[in-house]
Amino acid sequence: MTINSVSLVGRAGADPEIKNFDSGAMVTKFAIAVNRRKDEMPDWFNLEIWGNQAQVAVDYVKKGSLVGIVGRLNIESWSDRNTNETRFRPVVRVDKLHLLGSKRDSNNSSSYNNNSGEIPF
Repeated sequence: MTINSVSLVGRAGADPEIKNFDSGAMVTKFAIAVNRRKDEMPDWFNLEIWGNQAQVAVDYVKKGSLVGIVGRLNIESWSDRNTNETRFRPVVRVDKLHLLGSKRDSNNSSSYNNNSGEIPF
């Protein structure tokens, strides 16, 4: 038996960007920072979300938003244009996105805060 499962809670490092395909499929990508201990630097994870959850992420996740995810680790590979070497990058393909809240910023701009505990999809 093999298991490939990732569960993370962290804050979005940037607003998600969505890409729509001619087939109707959509994907969004963004990174989250997951804190370690108080004085240590966070770990950064690249996320990829497909389907309707991609639109939910674009609509409700903003830089600083607290999110939880469940997904699986995938290793992307590509050929470097300059050196022609194969490069690798870990990406978490998200199966479930949980909107846990938003970081309040200093200018008090409005942001989505899911206090009901329900995911809007």
